[in-house]
Amino acid sequence: MILRKPLEASLAAVKKAFPKAKPQLGMILGSGLSDIADSFEPLGVLSYEKIPGLGKAGVAGHAGRLVWGKSAGIETFVFQGRRHYYECAGWEAVATPLFLLKSLGAKAVFLTNAAGGTNPKWKPGDLMIIDDHINMMGVTPLLGAHDPFWGPRFPDQSFIYDRKLRGALARAGKKAKVALRHGVYFAGTGPTYETPAEIRSWRTLGADAVGMSTVPEAMLANAAGLRVVGLSCITNMAAGILNQALTHQEVFETSQKAMASMKKLILQFWKELAKETL
Repeated sequence: MILRKPLEASLAAVKKAFPKAKPQLGMILGSGLSDIADSFEPLGVLSYEKIPGLGKAGVAGHAGRLVWGKSAGIETFVFQGRRHYYECAGWEAVATPLFLLKSLGAKAVFLTNAAGGTNPKWKPGDLMIIDDHINMMGVTPLLGAHDPFWGPRFPDQSFIYDRKLRGALARAGKKAKVALRHGVYFAGTGPTYETPAEIRSWRTLGADAVGMSTVPEAMLANAAGLRVVGLSCITNMAAGILNQALTHQEVFETSQKAMASMKKLILQFWKELAKETL
């Protein structure tokens, strides 16, 4: 259940820090991807610790800052890092970015993550447009008393990842000469990595990439009426595909190696978005 009081407090804090902010778009950056914010013309920066509903980022590779910026004329809130369900900080910490975006008038959110690849034909460093997801967290942030802010009681999930935005991202990839794959993102709770047996079963279910985030945010954004687009950076091959152990250090190092391509893609994607009405 998502409590409104801390969310309202977070909105008040952001309005006080950025009284003129009117973001059209938001972006949440996953593990090791915080440097993507450097691609934006900065208008203001606010630490997560100064946003009551969000709080200090608890995972290495997440800078824990809200960057108010602009690219291709599009005012954007860039969240450098995310809060995860497994941190047990409450759903408010996960929901805050989406609450802020909708409350301040944004129309869409770009979700990114570092993920393990389950397709043996893929390799670390590949980038995947998320076409759909599978929620294996066993929970949803929409549990509890219904709050109309998050849309209808029973939100449809047939088209969570906006088709036009995915098309614009694919075009951006071609123009920026950044290779992109398409696939299904599979979310578990974490914080443990998956077992080889789990990866074999999830691959059978249709998973192309696995991780511990993104799905709750996508569900909330979709329910609230925000358009959603998502991108996974394949930072490692999932358990059992290669004969080696998994580490968060590998995730961080691979995401850093993919940074140049990610930045090129993001800059071109924002140019594509500038051509259409969000």
